[in-house]
Amino acid sequence: MFKYLETFKVVYETKHFSKAAELLFIAQPTVSAQIKQLEADLGVALFIRNGRQEIETTPQGDLLYQKSVNLLDEWRELKLDLQHEKNQMTHCVIGASHTYSIYVLPDLIIQLKRVFPKLSITIKLMNSLAVVEALNKHEIDFGFIEKPLSMKHMHRFPLVKDQLVIVGNPEIGPWLVREETSGVYYYTQRFIEEHDIKQEQVSIHNNEIIVALLKEGYGCSIISERAAQGLDYKHLSEKYQRHFYLITRDQESRDELSKLVTWIRRQAKDTGSN
Repeated sequence: MFKYLETFKVVYETKHFSKAAELLFIAQPTVSAQIKQLEADLGVALFIRNGRQEIETTPQGDLLYQKSVNLLDEWRELKLDLQHEKNQMTHCVIGASHTYSIYVLPDLIIQLKRVFPKLSITIKLMNSLAVVEALNKHEIDFGFIEKPLSMKHMHRFPLVKDQLVIVGNPEIGPWLVREETSGVYYYTQRFIEEHDIKQEQVSIHNNEIIVALLKEGYGCSIISERAAQGLDYKHLSEKYQRHFYLITRDQESRDELSKLVTWIRRQAKDTGSN
């Protein structure tokens, strides 16, 4: 049953049998057969086959997805508990946005390992919107983002403040900007509009590449002050000060992860969110 639910979850998220087959590394007929068997076992239709490549879900399919993601999480956790019974390791998958993961997360990981020595950590680097989507799909346990995004069944907690600065000559450019779903993109476009800047914009989906180009004297960009160390930069106004946020699901079934989140929030509070 759990194998069929895993297949159902991927089909539901991709809305495509062949794409699901690619992600699951199995043949498309196998995916179709597993979904049909799951529908037969439950006595309901989960998808509408309309002859198009992208399929639609039924209300029963929507309900099953909402309920099954937690069930699958608990099943995976049970398997991990059984596999690590001797050393009682707790596995945690963290999604983190670019600036936070490079300039803040390393110190936090060191502290976490000291306080929770039996913690096994996997870190996924992605932009802020991707972190939220991964949390919603139960692909990560919690995440750190750079913009105040929110979603149903999700909690958001402010952590440390982050001051944005400008590096390079804004009147010369070219402007090195992150992708639209990144945390700093909004602030960059606000600055460009406020100052009626017409210079070329180069979209770069990686913060470290932007910093490397700036160190070579190429281009102009708005980046975190943490990333601008060693560069000539200019402080921006308080309008360009933001927070890094911790995001979690509204319910966490694992006690160890709840303790982990509580500890992270307490640390941020003790340091004054600076």
